[in-house]
Amino acid sequence: MRQKPWITALFLALAMPAVPASASDPTPSAFPGAVGPAAATPGGRGGQILRVTTLAPDGPGSLKAAIETPGPRIIVFEVGGVIDMGRKTIEIKHPYLTIAGQTAPGPGITLIRTGIDVKTHDVVMRHLRVYTGVDGQPKRSGWEADTFSTVAAHNVIVDHCTFLWGIDENMSASGPRFSGKSVAEWRKGTSHNISFSNNLAAEGLADASHPKGEHSKGSLIHDNATGIVFYRNVWAHSVERNPLIKGGGQALMINNLIYNPGHRAVHYNLMNLEWVGHDYVTGQITAIGNVLRGGNDTDEGLPFLMLGGDGDLEYYGRDNLAVDRHGNPLPEFGRYGETQAKLVRAKAPLAPTGGYRILPVRDVETSVLATAGARPWARDAEEIRILFFVAEGRGDIIDDEKEVSAYPKVEAPVRAPFVEAEWDLATMEPKSGRYPGQTAPMPQEHLSARDRASRGETQ
Repeated sequence: MRQKPWITALFLALAMPAVPASASDPTPSAFPGAVGPAAATPGGRGGQILRVTTLAPDGPGSLKAAIETPGPRIIVFEVGGVIDMGRKTIEIKHPYLTIAGQTAPGPGITLIRTGIDVKTHDVVMRHLRVYTGVDGQPKRSGWEADTFSTVAAHNVIVDHCTFLWGIDENMSASGPRFSGKSVAEWRKGTSHNISFSNNLAAEGLADASHPKGEHSKGSLIHDNATGIVFYRNVWAHSVERNPLIKGGGQALMINNLIYNPGHRAVHYNLMNLEWVGHDYVTGQITAIGNVLRGGNDTDEGLPFLMLGGDGDLEYYGRDNLAVDRHGNPLPEFGRYGETQAKLVRAKAPLAPTGGYRILPVRDVETSVLATAGARPWARDAEEIRILFFVAEGRGDIIDDEKEVSAYPKVEAPVRAPFVEAEWDLATMEPKSGRYPGQTAPMPQEHLSARDRASRGETQ
């Protein structure tokens, strides 16, 4: 009997680390499958267990209160449902934190009308949904939240999360450009050693409330940010920044899927206007086994990688695939500035690639569509809609979440106790191998009553 590749991919991704841990390795990974320079962060390991017991935006038992508690801590959930933050961004300022969204009872935790800014170090965040949205705000009125961003943070892992409807970026690493007097100090003073793995970042809102106007953006890696890893993520339906690496930044991209970018997919830009008085620093991008697929909004002939601005870029690319909506090849490289900036092709990867399970590029799409996003064992309606549309070559760049859906309703929470004995507290993986709310290996598309009837289904 022929294997079902999506189901196989899901279980491989959930059950297997990227590489087997060595028995002599003194630094364990944050969890099985953690990758990149931040892979060994302890997060909140060994700290107090903080239980979220309410879906209220703040107050005792809330997620916000747990995040604001100082000291090493592991946040677990005894409620599942929607937390409405009322257009207030969540700031994570205290280090040594693990947010274990996988512990929530079904349907998991969805944050709406908010974004998350990490402004500290040693943070592990897994299996959360964050749906920012414009929330009816007038165009260019000033509500400009990132759905998720690090701000001068380091040693952060963001894994199996879903980020939708960002007003600025959906999933970024940022901070000051020039904190200090040397390149080493600049890099230490901004975000570094950040891993984004197995996430879904989609439908950045274009003409919404951002004061600059059009701002449908996927991911921004700010100037001089280093040790940035994108592994097995899906970007869908953003005009540009899929991702954008700014001047002097260093990023590693492995086995990601970029679908329906508008004007730019991957791009690099050191802007002279932002570097006046500072010597340029050459950026670095290593891209292996990534897929770019054009969609309804993708410019004709859009390259996989574009170079803008004035600074040079060192680039290593291998086994990447770029096609338009009809499967015709797209160019590897292009420009959006006629400057002296050079693309310097490297003969070997510019970042360490050990410790990653690197798939051949033709296997990437099937695999990541099965595994990306929060709680892939029990996805919500938005995740299923977006991922099925990607698979079918459908979907568009939008200005407002109401064009495709609406915020999920805040309802009475689903409750279930967190039982410490059922979890490996070092990795926050269930000892049974089965996650709360796991109903089937692979959730299916939501069908209308008419569709179910036509297929002979009664429920």
